[in-house]
Amino acid sequence: MTRMASVTSAAPVTAVTVVGLDAAGAPPHPALAPVLATAGLVVGAARHLAAVPVPAGADTVTLGPLAPALRRLAETVDAGVPSVVLASGDPGLFGIVRRLRAAGLPLRVVPAVSSVAAAFARAGLPWDGAAVVTAHGRDPRAAVNACRALPLVAVLTAPGAGAAELGAGLIGWPRRLLVAEHLGTAAERIRAVTPEQAAAETWADPHVLLSLADPVPAGLAPADAVLERGAAGGMRADNQPAAAPAGGWALPEARYAHRDSMITKSEVRALVVARLRPRLGRLIWDIGAGSGSVGIECALLGAAVVAVEQDPEAVATIQANAAAHAVHVRLVAGRAPAALADLPEPDAVFVGGGGVDVLTAVVARRPERVVLTLAALDRVAPAVGLLRAAGYTVEGSQLSAARLADLPGGSIRLAATNPVVVLTGERP
Repeated sequence: MTRMASVTSAAPVTAVTVVGLDAAGAPPHPALAPVLATAGLVVGAARHLAAVPVPAGADTVTLGPLAPALRRLAETVDAGVPSVVLASGDPGLFGIVRRLRAAGLPLRVVPAVSSVAAAFARAGLPWDGAAVVTAHGRDPRAAVNACRALPLVAVLTAPGAGAAELGAGLIGWPRRLLVAEHLGTAAERIRAVTPEQAAAETWADPHVLLSLADPVPAGLAPADAVLERGAAGGMRADNQPAAAPAGGWALPEARYAHRDSMITKSEVRALVVARLRPRLGRLIWDIGAGSGSVGIECALLGAAVVAVEQDPEAVATIQANAAAHAVHVRLVAGRAPAALADLPEPDAVFVGGGGVDVLTAVVARRPERVVLTLAALDRVAPAVGLLRAAGYTVEGSQLSAARLADLPGGSIRLAATNPVVVLTGERP
């Protein structure tokens, strides 16, 4: 049964009051005292129940598994008994409000300062351009990939998915991390560390991690750099940390530096990027990256990207193109497949260069999707066979584009580009 307040009801529905306790350590909201005084049931974590004056006559449920608490709250709503749920900070930010709403409970929410807001405030950093993600109760790889992709990310952590694990996943990316432990308590501590330092330490729970892409200046300790610079790293000019790029994608080749037309044409790139499905939380490999155009456009769409390229001149070109488009692409200068050995596990891979040995190494890592472009027809059948043998379903198409070209006298003709076969392997 869905318990939603209705403007036509004869009697008002008794709402569950969800009260946030301030992560910054401030006293509880003034609204807490009157709702506690009339509550028949108070629900919260043990530390929250110990922090407020629960009335002697009220029942309590200490949060662990959520199902018993939801059942008791539903019973109090049906009985018209006021109830209170205590939560951390702003319970609408990756908090209990979502689960209570999903259970159909009518809610009144009194938020406090969230742990994310408190962490940024403690560090003296703006966060209007930050992405906020959580590693609590889910695969932490998505949070790691968000930190790899974006210049400013706040992560709500959990035991086993905290600063040590996130730091380990960020080794090789130019990041500095601020770890805020026990916010609002006497044991509060905020430290600025490198990913390597974070991975090597044990951190107290709960804590919040801030990932910043702005490199620490030479000669300064991380904490000194934070205080001196007071900057939050690069930020998109449109203030949208993971939105579709304002300038679009499948950009003309002229928007990229490239050598001897060694670039994936925009018509082909549009399909390749669509097949890779880049978004925030995913990691894309771009193998044989060339100019880097495919990986850069995946990064523009919020994905974390590793570009693998063996040609030193092309590596420099990728760096220049990434800087021109204001995205970070991790560059691995080396020859595939050997260069792939120590890379973090990808969600999708674009193979723009290399032979059967490269594709074999890619499918051995079992990414969800593999996309490759082939100009030589004799390479299509072996590639399809290899993908299918590895358990991928395969689809493919040949793209032939003809572009408008001017002729003398004002006439226009169609100029054909080289046809390309695009193959997509998807793991069931």
